[in-house]
Amino acid sequence: MPLASLHRVLKLTLTLVVLVASWEALCRLLQIPAFLIPAPSQVALRLYDKHDLYFMHTWITIYETTAGFFLAVAFGIVSAAIIVAIPRLRDVVMPLLLVAQLVPKVAVAPLLLIWFGYGLFPKIIIAFLVAFFPIVVNSASGLASVQPELLDLGSSLQASRWQTFWKFRVPSALPEIFSGMKIAVTLEIIGAIIGEFVGGNRGLG
Repeated sequence: MPLASLHRVLKLTLTLVVLVASWEALCRLLQIPAFLIPAPSQVALRLYDKHDLYFMHTWITIYETTAGFFLAVAFGIVSAAIIVAIPRLRDVVMPLLLVAQLVPKVAVAPLLLIWFGYGLFPKIIIAFLVAFFPIVVNSASGLASVQPELLDLGSSLQASRWQTFWKFRVPSALPEIFSGMKIAVTLEIIGAIIGEFVGGNRGLG
């Protein structure tokens, strides 16, 4: 490991140790009740005592998050490709996606639970809906922002529309696609837990 990377890791580790130690010390010195702010030692002890229960519920939340993420990636990239391939759809679809994104997912979650029941499927759908927007927007932006010189090169080589898309647009869009996926991963967990919190008997929510 390079020295600079090792220094960053040590600095982060030291910061976390100081924060946890300060948290523990304040809880003990101020005698804060555990139901308000439990000390880290109490949290660790409870996790150890109930590790089977937490492991089972954590696995369910991870499953919902992963399934929703892969659905969002598949549908998001395909939708972005269609939007870029048919420019007239951009002015119609993008405002609809924006309006759908503005709708709070907490308000949609009860409807999904009524329609699909209290199993895993509605939680996966909520996670999918939360992650779909950043993926499709970033992917469409990346696919549309390819350098004109690359498109001219494809035309000079008599590349087909599919070859131009696969050889030039997709590689140029990869940074934007991965950026959208990185945002979507953090939102996925929130979406899954929202679904579990609103109506579910399994999962961390």
